[in-house]
Amino acid sequence: MPFERYDGLLTTPDLVILELVAETREDAAAQLAEKMFAAGRVSDLAGFLAQVNAREHQLATGLPGGIGMPHARSEFVTETTIAVGITKFGHALDFGAVDGPANIILLIGTPASSFSQHLEVLATLARSLFKENFRESLRRAHDAEVIAELINSSLVFFDH
Repeated sequence: MPFERYDGLLTTPDLVILELVAETREDAAAQLAEKMFAAGRVSDLAGFLAQVNAREHQLATGLPGGIGMPHARSEFVTETTIAVGITKFGHALDFGAVDGPANIILLIGTPASSFSQHLEVLATLARSLFKENFRESLRRAHDAEVIAELINSSLVFFDH
């Protein structure tokens, strides 16, 4: 039987890394992309990462409040997916935000054909992430299932 699907959920506990330690934002993206690949949501890990890193070099993806949101639309993404990394204390990463480094990293991959879906996911997630209580809930969760539920519930009205 092929990899079990989660009824269109954008993230699952197996796509969450708690206490992420990465040397660079590219390293963080690579660790998160590996989770997506292992879950069968990315068909070509190197190809997808090249697109994520190219996008990151065009425009920094840091958001206020300690958020890094690397993302790419890609022919290597089989379904819209969000992998989440919460950095280990003292291991925040520079994603180019004016207020400092990120300790919540969300890698977002959407299929190449889904331009409007890609923008909708980014906008919906950004709205949630601008709320301090939502960011704090993610930071304090210490549980992959809780983090996945928080992300999915923030996108509950998102039309797959």
